[in-house]
Amino acid sequence: MSSHYTDYWIERGDRMHPTPEDLFKRNIEWATQKTNEDTEFFSKLANIQTPKYLWIGCADSRVPANEIVGMQPGELFVHRNIANVVPHSDTNCLSVIQYAVEVLQVEHICVTGHYNCGGVRAALDDKGLGPIDNWLAHIKQVLEKHYDEVMAIEDIDVRVDRLCELNVVEQARNVASTPIVQKAWRKGQNLTIHGWIYGLKDGHLRDLKVDFSSADAVHPAFKINSDADLR
Repeated sequence: MSSHYTDYWIERGDRMHPTPEDLFKRNIEWATQKTNEDTEFFSKLANIQTPKYLWIGCADSRVPANEIVGMQPGELFVHRNIANVVPHSDTNCLSVIQYAVEVLQVEHICVTGHYNCGGVRAALDDKGLGPIDNWLAHIKQVLEKHYDEVMAIEDIDVRVDRLCELNVVEQARNVASTPIVQKAWRKGQNLTIHGWIYGLKDGHLRDLKVDFSSADAVHPAFKINSDADLR
């Protein structure tokens, strides 16, 4: 953290935390820095956004999407939730995917998890946590599918990390099976789904080699072959 931010922080316990007022001061500093570097930075952003990537990631505060891949505002369209889940019934996530694919015409959708994910760890536990259990059930379905492999891992941290990887794979497959993505492929749109994972301990992004770029990746149970909706 740059030293000029330190004056805006107050000490609470053993950590330094900015106040809400500090965030506005830091915003002014950031905006000033950007305009000093490029006087047209914000005017160009205000006109139109043309990102080629949709990032579906975890809401974890330690995983800032743009910073991880060195992208500026306007270059990455982002959707985040607990444990980067893509449920078939989540209209929030599906609306983001539809806008990204049909309006922004993104070329890449990156489902990006991270190791030591709290949501994944919670899904491995048998304690009831309240309403969030309904969300964690999506991860538990991944666990159910790969139960023997995951539970055979004795080290709990390694077990969590393996489920984090498997969750990315399954959620990337969920994206590929959406009617939105299948429609784009039927129209010949250039679109690839990727599965990536981020390491909190080293800051490195890892490619899980999960890439879907055609309907061949879609399970027959989800495949839509009709072009009747193309208009």
